[in-house]
Amino acid sequence: MKIDQEKLREYVKNLNKAKILVIGDLALDEMVYGDTERISREAPVLILQHTHTNYILGGASNAAHNVSSINGGKVTVVGIIGDDYQGHELEEAFRKANINCDNLITDNTRKTITKTRISGSCSQSVTQQIVRIDRQTNAPICKDTENKIIEKIVKLIPEHDAIILSDYHIGTLTDNIIKTVTDTAKKHNKIVVVDAQKHLNRYKDVTSMTPNLPDTQKHIGFNLNDKSDYILAGNTLIKETNSKSILITCGSDGMAIITDNGKYTHIPVFNKSKVFDVTGAGDTVTATYTLALAIGAEPVYAATIGNIAAGIVIKQFGCATTTIDEILKEIPNNIEVEV
Repeated sequence: MKIDQEKLREYVKNLNKAKILVIGDLALDEMVYGDTERISREAPVLILQHTHTNYILGGASNAAHNVSSINGGKVTVVGIIGDDYQGHELEEAFRKANINCDNLITDNTRKTITKTRISGSCSQSVTQQIVRIDRQTNAPICKDTENKIIEKIVKLIPEHDAIILSDYHIGTLTDNIIKTVTDTAKKHNKIVVVDAQKHLNRYKDVTSMTPNLPDTQKHIGFNLNDKSDYILAGNTLIKETNSKSILITCGSDGMAIITDNGKYTHIPVFNKSKVFDVTGAGDTVTATYTLALAIGAEPVYAATIGNIAAGIVIKQFGCATTTIDEILKEIPNNIEVEV
């Protein structure tokens, strides 16, 4: 099946019209860089001379950043930060990315989710990551924090066109919060897209889900090798979640979209090139896919846009974003999808 180029381009041009609410595990990526100096006398480890530190939006924050880069800041985040230095840095990163962070909940019993990556280089080598340190509170949020989030969700959903639930399984998205989102979204006829790695059947009555292939296989219990396997997996998830479509991302094999009317479409990778870094590519897909659904694009067209966007960000280092102009530039002249 051929994708209508004019129709696809029109959808891309209108991505900035949708207003998105992102709820989930908001994280800060702390990127620490240094030049290799010598081996320590204290232990067989490298000593780095610190050069600079970058703060990047990660986790659910990265999904929001991708949305903001495309729709010009029409995005609001709801989640938790700790009463700590990293929480202040995360707020500052949101503001720099033109993301509304006025609805963050500060919980002094929890750490701000922070992924610290320490990388080193020397004059004759590329920069390489040496170690990563994760800082987070894995326990579910307390009842008081949960109630505060629910209160904000009920108020904010009517003001947005679609909701992204970004679940990194670090405690934010409790069953009560998920049910509040889906019930409120249904009441106001809003789109809900879920990006989760496990426990996919916790999400009921959502519009769509965007699991990757390994997580889908783990949940379903069998490998997906051909069209019939994908259809069975998609239909199983649709039945479990009462969703309208399932988008399965398959890395270098593209993606598959299965809808509740029994249709299956495989979308290949476009403009294949050497992959530099796949970090955050799933957030890019979820963000662009949700924006497209929110402006009325059919799931196949929304997934195609997400596919093109992911192909752009994987050529960049770390959690990257893209824009409408970049997506338009990367649209292939001829797009054939398998049905």
